[in-house]
Amino acid sequence: MGDPWGAGAELSGAQGIDPVAPEPGSAASMTGEREEPKQGSILFLGGNEIKSCAVVKYSSAPPQAAFARLQEKTDLKLPPANWLRESAKLGPAGATILGNSKKSKPFSSFGMAYEFIDSIGNDVDVVSDSENIKKLLKIPYSKSHVSMAVHRIGRTLLLDDLDIQELFMRSSQTGDWTWLKEFYQRLIDQKWQRKKKSKEHWYQKAILSKFLYYSINGDGAAQPVPNPEEQHQEETDGDEADEAGRVSWPAPFEMPSSLSEDASTSNQGSVPLEPSYVVGHVASAPKEQNLATLFNDGESSQGLKNDFVRNILWTFEDIHMLVGSNMPIFGGGRYPAVSLRLRDNNKPINVLTGIDYWLDNLICNVPELVMCFHVNGIVQKYEMIKTEDIPNLENSNFSTKVIKDIAQNILSFLKSNCTKEGHTYWLFKASGSDIVKLYDLTTLCEETEDKYQNPFTMPVAILLYKVACNMMLKKNQNRKHYGTIRTLLLNCVKLLDKGRHPQIIASANYMLSELFQLDEPKKDEAGEFPLNGNSDESYSEEEEEEMPDSDENGSYSTSSDPPDDNKAVAVIKSVGELSVPEKYKSTHQIRPSCAFPVCHDTEERCRLVLSYALEGLKSVDRSIKKESDLPAADPSTPIPLKYEDESKSVGPECLEKQMALFLDKMGLFREVKRSSQSGMIPGSWQHKMKLQLILKSSKAYYVLSDAAVSLQKYGRALRYIKLALQCHDTYCCLSTNMLSEVLLFLCQCLTLCGDIQLMLAQNANNRAAYLEEYNYQTKEDQEILHSLHRESSCQVFYWATDLSTDLECQLSISCKCYEAANEILLLSNLKEHNAEQYTQVMKRTGNVRNEIGVFYMNQAAALQSERVESKSVSSAEQQLWKKSFSCFEKGIQNFESIDDATNAALLLCNMGRLMRICAHAHCASGGDFKREFSPEEALYYNKAIDYYLKALRSLGKREVHSAVWDSVNWELSTTYFTMATLLQDYAPLSRKAQEQIEKEVSEAMMKSLKYCDVDTVSARQPLCQYRAATIHHRLASMYHSCLRNQVGDEHQRKQHRVLVDLHYGKAVKFFQLLKDAPCELLRVQLERVAFAEFQMASQNSSGGKLKTLCGALDVMTQSHSVFHLMRKELVGEHEQGFEDGKSSAEKVPTENSSVSLNKEEISKLLSIFESRLSFLLLQSIKLLTSTKKKSGGNIEEEDILKTNKYVYSLLLRSVANKNLTLLERTEVILNLLEQLIQGSEGKNLGFQ
Repeated sequence: MGDPWGAGAELSGAQGIDPVAPEPGSAASMTGEREEPKQGSILFLGGNEIKSCAVVKYSSAPPQAAFARLQEKTDLKLPPANWLRESAKLGPAGATILGNSKKSKPFSSFGMAYEFIDSIGNDVDVVSDSENIKKLLKIPYSKSHVSMAVHRIGRTLLLDDLDIQELFMRSSQTGDWTWLKEFYQRLIDQKWQRKKKSKEHWYQKAILSKFLYYSINGDGAAQPVPNPEEQHQEETDGDEADEAGRVSWPAPFEMPSSLSEDASTSNQGSVPLEPSYVVGHVASAPKEQNLATLFNDGESSQGLKNDFVRNILWTFEDIHMLVGSNMPIFGGGRYPAVSLRLRDNNKPINVLTGIDYWLDNLICNVPELVMCFHVNGIVQKYEMIKTEDIPNLENSNFSTKVIKDIAQNILSFLKSNCTKEGHTYWLFKASGSDIVKLYDLTTLCEETEDKYQNPFTMPVAILLYKVACNMMLKKNQNRKHYGTIRTLLLNCVKLLDKGRHPQIIASANYMLSELFQLDEPKKDEAGEFPLNGNSDESYSEEEEEEMPDSDENGSYSTSSDPPDDNKAVAVIKSVGELSVPEKYKSTHQIRPSCAFPVCHDTEERCRLVLSYALEGLKSVDRSIKKESDLPAADPSTPIPLKYEDESKSVGPECLEKQMALFLDKMGLFREVKRSSQSGMIPGSWQHKMKLQLILKSSKAYYVLSDAAVSLQKYGRALRYIKLALQCHDTYCCLSTNMLSEVLLFLCQCLTLCGDIQLMLAQNANNRAAYLEEYNYQTKEDQEILHSLHRESSCQVFYWATDLSTDLECQLSISCKCYEAANEILLLSNLKEHNAEQYTQVMKRTGNVRNEIGVFYMNQAAALQSERVESKSVSSAEQQLWKKSFSCFEKGIQNFESIDDATNAALLLCNMGRLMRICAHAHCASGGDFKREFSPEEALYYNKAIDYYLKALRSLGKREVHSAVWDSVNWELSTTYFTMATLLQDYAPLSRKAQEQIEKEVSEAMMKSLKYCDVDTVSARQPLCQYRAATIHHRLASMYHSCLRNQVGDEHQRKQHRVLVDLHYGKAVKFFQLLKDAPCELLRVQLERVAFAEFQMASQNSSGGKLKTLCGALDVMTQSHSVFHLMRKELVGEHEQGFEDGKSSAEKVPTENSSVSLNKEEISKLLSIFESRLSFLLLQSIKLLTSTKKKSGGNIEEEDILKTNKYVYSLLLRSVANKNLTLLERTEVILNLLEQLIQGSEGKNLGFQ
């Protein structure tokens, strides 16, 4: 091992320029004033000029040991007794506060970045070895060469020493890096050769190591100032081991065998990779202890470990740096912490050394420097210097503000030009040159045959991946970081070779798919993410290439004199520019905030998810050892053939069998361990990764299907849900145990599939378009299916996703899908914890059973309409009734199980309708004159009434659902009315007495009136009013008929007369409200006149007859409004026909057919009206004339007589004229009625 003293005490900062100080080694760890691991102190140093704050993030060193002041004349050339030996106080070699002398590793910043992953990308500007930081800040003062690799991760830059000599030595031996060597020799140093270190260098390292061991030993002539018992010994390795411990450059980074073959092996006791973290726990954000070291083998073998003694978070002005340091820190002196330095008394301290000492103390929060002077290895004296006094030492004066400006300028220069994540940049300054150049090695490497010769490729990819993982796992993760995560992962995948690193690529693609929230509402997308962030990366390469060559703040140039400038990304023409305040400003926004692709619709978002899932699946499949691309066919599984007879694969019976098989399989999921066809080992990373990718794909297809349903693209929706279920089938095939979340998702898929099949059944007119949508398939879908078929036949859900052309089959499939979803909820005990899902499934099941019941009911009605009247009810009709009844009954049970009273009432209403269809089917054969209302009809109508009443009881009150309540009431009223009408029109006189029938008719009509809501304002109110008017008219006609037929005794006859007047009056009242039933109203008025005539015939006194006549004439005059309405309609029709002329010839026939029917009815009614009016006027004239002869009469009677005679004469002339049109006849009647009304105004004779 190397000498920890030699590396830890990097006392000299001149590195080859200052001959007195030993050449500093490279170290990258941080330490604070008190070295308490993982918690450091904060101290501001540097006076009022510079702000510096250092916090120890990690320290592996024991508490600081007090240094022993050596006596004068101590010979440091002689080794102390404890030199290079282990000690209990010193601890194991290489792990003490004295640090580690091994040369800086090329990936030292990556080791720190892995350990403090939270800081990478956001909080920290720079991660590097303290020696690299010092080297950069000394560029304007030093002629030494600078060679560093720069990488960008978010806003963080990783700096590593790029040892060109070591690199080219390896190139000479292995042939790697030849492209860079050739480039270097051609454009930078044509006569390159390895420079060997001088004997003076090794001499200085040796005496420094012995000095530090002497200082902690305290034996011999040295007299320690503190109590020697409290000293903490520190261990170091000999300088002689430096050659042996030199870090060799790694070969091009290979995938560790443990990752490519099996993730179960681990190295150095580290936790083996858990693919469940990589894929399964990303979304659920596991605790950090679940984070496994993904690339432990690679890290240990490639030097990607954080082996600094201290890691310090150093804030220098506004620059935040994560720095690694191995500088030894001692106790003693005026402060609790000091740094110890050894100087040749014959060589004064120069500026480089002063800056070196000052920066070391700032970085490590050490307030004091103890300097030991020697001459030829003989100790002379000690001197203590405060850290803030170091810039003012003799021969070492420098401005701290200038150092600050240098730091800010270098950082701005690097941030402005190192813009591409994943690229390796090379910052190079030749020895003795003032020009600093920045090259993009990744671009140069890509010009060669094998871009993976760049050994930084894999560490950078791993770091990009780790930072993305860490951001995904943060519990307080905000979606605004999704753009950052996506860019990190895309750049990671871009760097890796698909064949070499399948696991990282698969995991990265899975995380990319996880970034897209499949169920997010569309309105949130545009509001949360900017519209300009929809590129594959959050920056565009075109922007980077178009950056100005120079600006007022800096002189970046790509066209200087040297021939290699055309290869350089940027050039600092003179290191002196770095000392100018704000000479360089960062002009490039490394990553715009919230840069995340905006998906303007759900399909675009899901397609992105599927594209990433497909890449992940391809990566997994490539890593599986296989004999052929497709697995051998399972001999126990039949291959579905496209020409299979559909009649065998559809229909309720076949569905029942398939459903039973499916449920058997669901029951076996927990007991039987199923294996994949591709030979994946359960528990391997491929197995776990593929499970998660398949499940993600399934969810994406589910969302696509749901979106297609909302667009009414049901063929497309069925195709997507088929793919979702095929993914789920494969998942079930691979899964060793079914999680409740996965079963719940399966339930959702089957529910959606049921919805789609139902929609297809309800939209059968577009079946051709749906079939075209269903059969279309993208290349992406085909490739995903290919990956699925490697594991499973994907036929378990075939019964649910077939696009049938049979309506009954589609409805049955929909019902079976819901039943399967319900069975899953019951089998997996998910019902209690997912009450909402259970409710939805039950509601849909009840709904589709209602649809099936209505389908069978309509089929039965169609058969009934086709049946010849003489035939009885067929067995096919009865079977359809039974099927319909069974579906309604089961549907009601579904709704009642979730307390859905409204839908249960609707199904009860449909059962009532079914009973009415059954009743109508049992009409007796024969003509209407022979037919009677049969007992079967009565039975079914009474059953219908029972179901309607149950529906009302189910609802309870109208407030539950007013529309359903009103609908049930209307249907119940209709049933009572239909039954009463049939009883009245086809009275079963062979079985019942007339009085009994009339009583039943009256009761049914009154019940119909009870459930006929004439008062509530609604669309159905006119129908209710018409129904009420019709019921009153029928009842009045029935009682009128009873009176005419001399039914009952005198009391009954008197009661019937009252009822006739009552019902005729109410019928007239309702018909007058309607305004669109003039014929019905006129008919009722004529029946009232006929009733008056019937009464008049039984009267003996002339006074009574006259009174009845006047009442009848009054009814006639009340019909004035009816004739006025008729006249208005006839005039309007006449005018419209005249104006339309020939243009309306095409539509006249259809209109005339209905109008002629009305005209015919009006003509009949007019004839009857003229006849009855003529009779009443004649009888009135006779009675008034006889009364005048007997009693002499009075003036009023004479006027009435005169008016009646005049109207009678006009009526006779009108009736005699056969040439009058219907409109003219109507106008005549209106004129006559107006004459009668005028003649009777002011006279009340008719009521005296």
